Amino acid sequence: MKFDEKSAVERSKKDLAERLGVPVSEISVKRVASTEFPDMSLGAPEDGEMAAQMIATGWKIGLASKGKEYEYRADKYQLRLKDFKGRNHVIVY
Repeated sequence: MKFDEKSAVERSKKDLAERLGVPVSEISVKRVASTEFPDMSLGAPEDGEMAAQMIATGWKIGLASKGKEYEYRADKYQLRLKDFKGRNHVIVY
């Protein structure tokens, strides 16, 4: 799957709704910012993951539900959830 900003946000909202067991309508977008990540894991490697050390351009996506905020990171090839319950998660790679 190849992402653009809009499709990355929509896939992030769907993933978070599934994880929290709430309708997508209860997920709000707080911010979306273009950014450069320090490596190919978008600065959010899973436990034990090794990532190529090259700059990756993508988006930080801030979502919220029920007063809590969550951060997704995406580039055109992948989507990750940062620090959800103390761990990073690869959603699409």
